[in-house]
Amino acid sequence: MKEPRHEAGGADLDNARIHLEQCGASVVLCRDADLIEKYQRGIFPLLELLEDGADHTGYSAADKIVGRAAAFLFVRLGVRAVYGAVMSKGAVSVLSEHGIAAEYSTLTEGVRNRAGTGSCPMELAVQGIADPAEAYAALRRKADELRGKR
Repeated sequence: MKEPRHEAGGADLDNARIHLEQCGASVVLCRDADLIEKYQRGIFPLLELLEDGADHTGYSAADKIVGRAAAFLFVRLGVRAVYGAVMSKGAVSVLSEHGIAAEYSTLTEGVRNRAGTGSCPMELAVQGIADPAEAYAALRRKADELRGKR
């Protein structure tokens, strides 16, 4: 296991990380005493957070796996720091470009699909995209497709 990368995530990020490790959630957001837990797989909990209309600006987030797709959604959520148990180099780059502190336990080249046979379909959906709004639109389309809405 690689050493965690620390970039001043602060107490909220520490609380989110600890809660993620203890509660079995797939993603946890924390700001002061407010904790939000989500249990769906993949980027679906992040899409749900974006669709719920609540303001998540200033929260810190902890997620099991953070690739570029998730990183773009964290940018859209307005979080200030993200911890990934596993984080891709592309995610670190996206977060850094948008002034979001990044910490991780394991750094990887990319995120694989669940079968381990290739890249994650959500990562493929944002390949070559640099704009968070464009990435969000691409991820919405891919999520709808995977949910069978197309």
